[in-house]
Amino acid sequence: MFDSLTEKLNGVFKKVTGRGKLTEANVTDALKEVRLALLEADVNYRVVKKLLEEIRGRALGQEVMESLTPGQQLIKIVNEELTELMGGKHEGLRLTGRTPHVLMLVGLQGSGKTTTAAKLARLLRGQGRHPYLVPADVYRPAAIDQLAKLGARIGVPVHDTDPKQRPENICLEALARAGTEGADLLIIDTAGRLHIDDELMAELERIKGKVSPGEILLVADAMTGQDAVNVAAQFDARLDLGGVILTKMEGDARGGAALSIRAVIHKPIKYIGVGEKLDALEPFYPDRMASRILGMGDVLSLIEKAQTQFDEKEALELEKKIRKQEFDLEDFRDQLRQIKKLGSLDQILGMLPGLGQMKKLKQFKPDDGELVKVEAIINSMTREERRNYKILNGSRKKRIAKGSGTTIQDVNRLVKNFAQTKKMMERMTRKGLRGMPSLFG
Repeated sequence: MFDSLTEKLNGVFKKVTGRGKLTEANVTDALKEVRLALLEADVNYRVVKKLLEEIRGRALGQEVMESLTPGQQLIKIVNEELTELMGGKHEGLRLTGRTPHVLMLVGLQGSGKTTTAAKLARLLRGQGRHPYLVPADVYRPAAIDQLAKLGARIGVPVHDTDPKQRPENICLEALARAGTEGADLLIIDTAGRLHIDDELMAELERIKGKVSPGEILLVADAMTGQDAVNVAAQFDARLDLGGVILTKMEGDARGGAALSIRAVIHKPIKYIGVGEKLDALEPFYPDRMASRILGMGDVLSLIEKAQTQFDEKEALELEKKIRKQEFDLEDFRDQLRQIKKLGSLDQILGMLPGLGQMKKLKQFKPDDGELVKVEAIINSMTREERRNYKILNGSRKKRIAKGSGTTIQDVNRLVKNFAQTKKMMERMTRKGLRGMPSLFG
């Protein structure tokens, strides 16, 4: 996420922090490079101009010039101004008043709207809501079928849409049906087009008039940069958006959309899509995003994600095993599976301060394929072998390698790494693990 922009900004600030004192000249030089980095990231040029004026005004003030660490103060200012640019604080959904609440998702084709509807339903269900998905795209038959399948996967009811009906009537019928489904929240997946036209907007306005949604959320592709901002402005002018969901943020999106939308249309980004899986939707926090952009990581989001994935009871059981030195390859495999739920290694490293840029190093390339390989090797072992790796001899290793589609060298590497991990845990146990429970939240 934002790898190119982060790398360029880190290069600028590395020069600045190396100076014992900042002058107007070197602040000006640094901001020129920041300006170039932002424009290359496809940030709106008016937004860049205003942002740099704010940074410059503060950077040449007393808070920096009289500081013992002027370079670090400058980075702090940039972080704060980026946060403010993106909205300052997280803004959640407006779910007040009578139920069922209605959320209407709009956007162009290809932005990931249908998948995002399912992701949002899954997320909100985890927060105690009872969503009801409504496929209202009657022009793309696959959209109705796709949402029905996604709803079945996440255990959320989906309205039985008749594609012969008008979209606004489908939504009105679904609103009436929601009560019988025990739903307190309607999520409407509307039709999209390859580009904005009056026919599309008129249809969306009719749906809005029929069901009076509490929130209209634009689903926009972050990879399209300023195009996403322009699309947001046009949808907002006709529909009065409540906010934006940016999809495809897991790639090296240039950042233009995330950094420009709030400033251009004055509406918040509420969620970001960070992967294809149905759990890959996160609330958008401007301060955390600014930290990611500046390479400072996002530990809070990682902790929150871990708390939803890790079971406290299982964690305490694991701690007991470690204390008794009973940690085995089955436990090791279970922990790998938990880590995989947090996202790719690349994403996890990006959330850890100082480690995001290590991904660029050839000798430090995170490879999710290695986790798959390790799990395959452990699965190919008998239960006895997983419980006691020391019984693994040459013939057993040969059988395991063949069964997992790996090599004997791969099996040996896993055994060696596990033995080292186990020894480290035993040393920790001897020193005391008083702080362990808190690690699992």
